[in-house]
Amino acid sequence: MSFVDRVEVKLQAGRGGNGVVSFHHEKTKTLGGPDGGDGGNGGDVILVASRNQNTLAKFRYQRLLKAENGQPGRDAKKHGKKGQPLLVDVPVGTQLQTKDGDILADLLNDGQQAVVAKGGRGGFGNAHFTSSRRQAPRVAEKGEPGEDVEAVLELKLIADAGIIGLPNAGKSTLLSVLSNAKPEIADYPFTTLIPNLGVVDVEDQPSLLLADIPGLIEGASQGKGLGDEFLRHIERTSALLHLIDIYNEDIPAAYKTIIDELKNYKVDLSDRPQIVALTKIEGVDAKDVQQVIAQLKKVVPKGTHVLAISSLSHDGVDELKREVLKLVQKAQSQGSKARTEPDLPVIGIKDGDNWLVNKSKHGFVITGPKIERFAHRTDFNDYHGLQRLRDIIDKMGIGSELKKQGIESGETLTIGDPAIGQLEF
Repeated sequence: MSFVDRVEVKLQAGRGGNGVVSFHHEKTKTLGGPDGGDGGNGGDVILVASRNQNTLAKFRYQRLLKAENGQPGRDAKKHGKKGQPLLVDVPVGTQLQTKDGDILADLLNDGQQAVVAKGGRGGFGNAHFTSSRRQAPRVAEKGEPGEDVEAVLELKLIADAGIIGLPNAGKSTLLSVLSNAKPEIADYPFTTLIPNLGVVDVEDQPSLLLADIPGLIEGASQGKGLGDEFLRHIERTSALLHLIDIYNEDIPAAYKTIIDELKNYKVDLSDRPQIVALTKIEGVDAKDVQQVIAQLKKVVPKGTHVLAISSLSHDGVDELKREVLKLVQKAQSQGSKARTEPDLPVIGIKDGDNWLVNKSKHGFVITGPKIERFAHRTDFNDYHGLQRLRDIIDKMGIGSELKKQGIESGETLTIGDPAIGQLEF
């Protein structure tokens, strides 16, 4: 399965089942009391973080995620069956975002769940509306539509440290030496086309999770090369391991290129704690290595650890592991944002008594969360249902406002924008 880390999806929760109008029948009674049951609630769409998933590829071909509708009520006050929720497995580290980039849900831990589209409530049957004054109601409600959300799933790998550097700096080779990861490696730029994860054991210390971020180039943060596709995976890391090929013609410039791209990304990543390591030092005279390290120390921030390694001969690799672990532990103890779960609201149908009346070319338009929910539950082809909706409009004070604005008998009322339904005043 190919690696996919961003895809647009449509989440459609189930519609609530309709309530029914029904009256009890027995041999000795031709018309008993109302016994219409309520409709069942629609199913929710729920994202579930799973460590067994590592890509969003399946959503390229399954972009509509739809939960089950609730069933209608029945006679004898029988409730309709609830719609089954749709449980959607996504990789740990997946975010649900609006198309504008606002985060709706962030799944950071295996098994974590988020309700991302709420099912509609089932409509009441006529048995619900009985009272001492209304003993034979002939009104029942329709079920509400479930929430319909168009959003973006985006995967951001959760790793302790990210390995960064220009193409061919030796990132994949180092990851294969440090861990159990087996990335494809070849002697040309952009060998790595997907981020790779590897677990690194450090003697008797806790293990590290490293992410090899595909090669960045100048302009990556603006979309050049591959880097803009994968910079997002650095956002969650506590620290960075910055690799520079010792054979690079201009070592300081190579360092600055990557730092500038981190700074110009939509989230400034340039201040993330980092270690800088020169790679491929096998065969290079020790004096020359020290001279290059001295060059680098002039351009890196004060206190940044600079060292030299060889993945081929393993020179410096053990020291590198220890230093990366120390840096990660320090960053996490100081409150790194890498594994912090944000306090995010669950998407859900929102109630509210507020409403608004506007004059239009064809009458008046009423909008507001509560009145629109009642409209969704009304069968506009049913006389009794419309009478109930008119009563609700009066009880909410909307009728008085309509009269203030000069509405005349027979004018059209539209509820919702876009319209849910229309009735005459």
